[in-house]
Amino acid sequence: MRNKIIADFAKEVDIDIWMNLVEIVKEDFPGLIIEDYRKILKEGIQQRTALIVKDKTKAIGVLIFSYENKEIAFLAVHPQYRKEGIATALFNKMYNQFPKGTEIAVTTYRENDTKGKAARALYKRLGFIQDELIMEFGYPCQRFIFNDKYKRI
Repeated sequence: MRNKIIADFAKEVDIDIWMNLVEIVKEDFPGLIIEDYRKILKEGIQQRTALIVKDKTKAIGVLIFSYENKEIAFLAVHPQYRKEGIATALFNKMYNQFPKGTEIAVTTYRENDTKGKAARALYKRLGFIQDELIMEFGYPCQRFIFNDKYKRI
């Protein structure tokens, strides 16, 4: 990307470029149904829980979170832009919306699942710790928990 990374709240005009990114990464998200996801995205934009990083006219990183559940519901970075700090910028923008000390959860792949290697490494680097093993959308997953008591970004 090379420029300063700016994570900001997504707007209605960002829906198409956001969905273009989702199409690219959808295989990494078991249970993802595109039609349902578009509705969730629109709600996230209205509730200011959808964050985006853009490179000109392309979405290169997106995050949807929940104030109520205190969790990351969706985080994706374009494959060509990974390891450039985009996920960290999105996480920091999201975390700054919560009071200091808020515990944030995320669900990702289990340890021995090769699909989850990069995601698990990211969450650990951000300071998340491993929590319970769960099933989500019929797929074996694991919860991770972040609290700035563990690590402050």
